[in-house]
Amino acid sequence: MKKYSWIIILLNLFLFLGFFNYSVFQKEKLLDHGNLVFMELAPVDPRSLIQGDYMHLQYKLASEMVLDSIPPRGLCAIEPNADGVAQKIRVLRDNNAIGKNERIIKYSAKKWWGIRIGAESYFFQEGEAEKYENAKYGGLKVDAQGNSILIGLYDDTLKKIE
Repeated sequence: MKKYSWIIILLNLFLFLGFFNYSVFQKEKLLDHGNLVFMELAPVDPRSLIQGDYMHLQYKLASEMVLDSIPPRGLCAIEPNADGVAQKIRVLRDNNAIGKNERIIKYSAKKWWGIRIGAESYFFQEGEAEKYENAKYGGLKVDAQGNSILIGLYDDTLKKIE
């Protein structure tokens, strides 16, 4: 019996490591091949926005969506302008066709916290809060399936804040 328990433990370990490495591979692939889209951050009081070493993010376009008329999870289409800044957003229903210049992105909606698109928080080193107070855009890499990853915060000239 002891021999079989070690086999089960090792099998679980290999499955976990395989899943973890696959997840890392998918994120790296998204970083390398995703399209960069800038989402304007919604104005929030900086005193409540920054708590310790992270910043809570809310996107302006997501705050303009009506929560009652959309499913709890799904895809939405965003249309970036020539600079890559998302200007319009609409919920895709029943696999609506997307336009030539549109990108799809996954969203989730709950009554108690609203609509979430992309990352909800941006973590930075302690003591660097002032540097990020003037952030105007969140830079997201988006793939064809609607997966997204936040790659940084940008100022009003679309320069990455580092």
